Amino acid sequence: MLRHLRPAIVLLLLMTALTGLIYPLAMTGIAGMVLPRQAGGSLIERDGKVVGSSLIGQNFTGDRYFHGRPSATTDTDPNDPSKTVPAPYNATNSMGSNIGPTARSLVERVKADVEKLGGGKDKPLPADMVTTSGSGLDPHISPAAAAFQVSRVAKARGLPEDRVRALVAAATEGRTLGILGEPRVNVLKLNLALDAAAAR
Repeated sequence: MLRHLRPAIVLLLLMTALTGLIYPLAMTGIAGMVLPRQAGGSLIERDGKVVGSSLIGQNFTGDRYFHGRPSATTDTDPNDPSKTVPAPYNATNSMGSNIGPTARSLVERVKADVEKLGGGKDKPLPADMVTTSGSGLDPHISPAAAAFQVSRVAKARGLPEDRVRALVAAATEGRTLGILGEPRVNVLKLNLALDAAAAR
């Protein structure tokens, strides 16, 4: 019996070391050399301080800033660990809401968001202004969603709308390799450019 058990134990230890230690360390090292910024979390700095990541959205709420799409991420309720509370863009709990399109709670939330944002038949909202992404962490909005917010941001900042539109255009990223995905605007980068423009 020991003759059969010994090779199994040796193989288990060997594969654990290979796939659990050597391979992950090698991939981390290669990623750090080939793509150091991405391997480090694609962090964004302002005045020498990290203000976020270009890969994870942030919850901007004031009228002076562009808002990202809604986030369905949650966190543990500090008063009752058996429940959860909304925690937008909680990077430790990436997820969608898993609520289907016929769920009453989703329909009511979307209707409330449309009303709050001033959308309607005469002024349709881009879908990503009221729908969450699959991860709940999406840092991007569509150019249409950014354009929808231009007048609000310009008014709150006291900037000409043309100036704010130019910032949106400059922050708009095209399709990856010209064919993958859709044009998009990174909300954090746009808001940082907005702060820099207002400071001038």
